[in-house]
Amino acid sequence: MDSLAPVSLLNLDTNERRQVHRHFDRSLEYATKTYKLAENEFDLRVYPVGNLRRLAEKSAAEAIQTGKKVALPPMSSYERFVIHEALKTNESVKSASHGEGAERHVEVEPELYGRSLKKMIKKIKLI
Repeated sequence: MDSLAPVSLLNLDTNERRQVHRHFDRSLEYATKTYKLAENEFDLRVYPVGNLRRLAEKSAAEAIQTGKKVALPPMSSYERFVIHEALKTNESVKSASHGEGAERHVEVEPELYGRSLKKMIKKIKLI
């Protein structure tokens, strides 16, 4: 699976959903989430979080290299969460979600001085 889009599985019974969760939960490359659509109707989605993390790293490298913002394609809230989590330890970039509804996306931009320097400046001002 090289795509960034989640795979949606409908009309699975409880046992089948459990088996799918167990299969994919063993891997760090995928995450599964079940959404209740109606009474006894569920949508199980398999998210390629490994691909999303690699996209985040690639976008961060591009932002650092070019010194400009990099806009990612529109994503669901969970996919944006994965991107933000992948980038939160990288002090060279910052990420933010922009847009509304189906057009909401993540923008990655270089952090000119790094987060740790900003934290130190704030601490100095407090003293």
